[in-house]
Amino acid sequence: MAGFVLLALHFIKYQGTGEKTLGPGFLVVGFVATVTGLAMIFTWPLPGSYNIPFGELSVLFGTLFLGAGTALVKGWSLTGIGVYAIVAGLAAVVVGVRILALKMTSEPLLSGIGFILSGLGGLLTLPAYLVKKSRTVRVVAAVILLAAAAIWAFSGYGSYWAHLQSFATWAPPGMRAPAK
Repeated sequence: MAGFVLLALHFIKYQGTGEKTLGPGFLVVGFVATVTGLAMIFTWPLPGSYNIPFGELSVLFGTLFLGAGTALVKGWSLTGIGVYAIVAGLAAVVVGVRILALKMTSEPLLSGIGFILSGLGGLLTLPAYLVKKSRTVRVVAAVILLAAAAIWAFSGYGSYWAHLQSFATWAPPGMRAPAK
């Protein structure tokens, strides 16, 4: 969610001026998404194929933001990052459509649309970057990114709320009372 808000802000307010301002935020988002995505990929904590959309795409998203943050801080061109965003964005759209078709997650419509909007944001990143003078393209991209951010905020904060209750009595195997 934070990454999409930062990217929307970049398109609307900072593109072409003050870009270094958002670089550290991009790097933090990239670090968290990459580390948590890699942990999910290597430990496979979720049932079935849920690790693919939430782990692998987290790594795609995270590395994208690590690259963008580095480029912003160093003053490098974002064109190469934009090309990567198209590839990652297309993957997110495919995953979103597949989540809808398979009715995955407890909220397949919300999750599917979240991935599709996230992917559309990725697909529009390069055009929004390249046509800096076209406010319309940048605003459309920003609105899509903010819609994706809103969905992930609702889903993420709702998950925190529910998981705190459902895991309230959970204990790791070494701390569980012996079976009688």
